[in-house]
Amino acid sequence: MAAITASMVAELRAKTDAPMMECKKALTEADGDMARAEEILRVKLGNKAGKAAARITAEGVIAYAVANGVGALIEINCETDFVSKNDSFLGFANAAARLVAEANPADVAALSALAHEQDGFGPTLEEVRKGLIGKIGENMSIRRFQRFAAGNGLASYLHGTRIGVVVEFAGNGDAQAVAAKDVAMHIAAMKPAALSSADVPADLVEKERKIAAEKAAESGKPAEIIAKMVDGSVQKFLKEVSLLDQVFVKAADGKQTVGAYLKSTATDVKGFTLYIVGEGIEKKVDDFAAEVAAQVAAAKGQ
Repeated sequence: MAAITASMVAELRAKTDAPMMECKKALTEADGDMARAEEILRVKLGNKAGKAAARITAEGVIAYAVANGVGALIEINCETDFVSKNDSFLGFANAAARLVAEANPADVAALSALAHEQDGFGPTLEEVRKGLIGKIGENMSIRRFQRFAAGNGLASYLHGTRIGVVVEFAGNGDAQAVAAKDVAMHIAAMKPAALSSADVPADLVEKERKIAAEKAAESGKPAEIIAKMVDGSVQKFLKEVSLLDQVFVKAADGKQTVGAYLKSTATDVKGFTLYIVGEGIEKKVDDFAAEVAAQVAAAKGQ
């Protein structure tokens, strides 16, 4: 049997990021054959990927790509903020965004089936995802994406890797492109719910109306006054969450709305998409004390 040296173990670990002991076991099983040992680890890493699949992925990144005038915004999730900064994870996210722009997949399943190779994994994006799960040691998932076909102008803004905005606008002039970019930055900061008041989802409006009605009822005023109070509260809410009615974050006078700013630059915004990492995902909160207590109790029971 071939002697397994520390340098061989270190070399295999560098290639796979697998734990030292796993590398040594794989080399022993492969009788020192580095290529075979790597194959053995690939299988084991794949098994780890299966075990990780149930873990919550509420961290991650937003990535944006453009191909032939077509844009794509995508959210890729992982378990921890630490992994969201991993080069392989970021490479996977950027590659997935490019594939959305280039291939126009119908959904996440179709995107996952597209050809892609990375870090020795492949031949599909899904196989790369599984391989990286094992290599990095965390679950990761493709949550959602949006593709923006050629036609309208596109302005994008990424706030780090956690917030991504794409604004679709009419016009090809430099002034319009600058204005759309400014509005994309505004959206990242103020997070409007819709383009205009008319576009605000009905369920949000109804929720706000119910809250306003409960508050107004406490005033003890006549019904007709309460009705006006409720309508006033709802109208105020609509202005606060509608992009065109919000006060522009760069307004010199502190009063100019986004709609007025766009009008002054002859820019017509057709729509926007805002992605925030982990938005709406229930994050797992670990109770460390309870976990330790459970481990102690289990030990006593042995």
